[in-house]
Amino acid sequence: MAKIISMVNQKGGVGKTTSSINLSACLAAAEKRTLLIDLDPQGNASAGVGLEKNQFTHKNIYHALIGQVPLKDAIYNTELPNFDICPSDNNLVGAEIELVGAMAREQKLKMAFATIQHLYDFIIIDCPPSLGLLTINSLNASDSFIVPLQTEYFAMEGLAQLLSTVRLINGSLNPNLYMEGILLTLFDPRIKLHKQVSGEMRSHFGDKVFKTIIPRNTKLSECPSFGKPIILYDIESKGSEAYLNLARELIIQIKNRETTPVVENLEEEIKHAGKIEEIAREHSLQ
Repeated sequence: MAKIISMVNQKGGVGKTTSSINLSACLAAAEKRTLLIDLDPQGNASAGVGLEKNQFTHKNIYHALIGQVPLKDAIYNTELPNFDICPSDNNLVGAEIELVGAMAREQKLKMAFATIQHLYDFIIIDCPPSLGLLTINSLNASDSFIVPLQTEYFAMEGLAQLLSTVRLINGSLNPNLYMEGILLTLFDPRIKLHKQVSGEMRSHFGDKVFKTIIPRNTKLSECPSFGKPIILYDIESKGSEAYLNLARELIIQIKNRETTPVVENLEEEIKHAGKIEEIAREHSLQ
């Protein structure tokens, strides 16, 4: 059965969609059958892998969530072997409203996965930049989640709120939900501030921060406009190297956890997040 991982952060512009696309592509390159779910109404992940909007107007994640089509009918191939996508468009904005009065509204995505989960090794979900019903559906359906975090102090604000939301889901809907890790993104080693943020995150969260850091990279910025993941656009770029390393790190991490289970302590992580936010606020006042 597929490992289902949400890429989640209520802040926009932190590299969430870029990471969803390129982690998925690198997992596929490692011969892992991978499905990317575009759960963001902006549909940037769909465009970022080369899908044209007229290809999926009547069959996408919106139609699967409201029960119009089975999820398997809303899945499309990309040009990379082992890499499929379930796209979205702005109709998904209405899904949160339409699902408000629905029975088991938090379970819709999980129920949709039941028929296709055995077809994949990984399902990566690109969540919208909010903590609404779509994100709750995603976290409820997931085994774990990754938090992309830009290496700027303002990006650290809201982390405690995110983890508190996860704790609520953990307590009422999905008791096995696990934090896979915090992924530092848009990192420039020449900027002192980025090094400070990276140091603070590792100091407070330890091994919950991925060893791999995603650099600020021109090729990573360019490749979505060509509808290609970075490994098809420029495999020799630093961005490509970083996401290949992230995929490798994730595969090893999951394999190790299967042999040596780790006990999650979200209360401790929320405390760390609170301290991080205090540091961010102090820095903004300087």
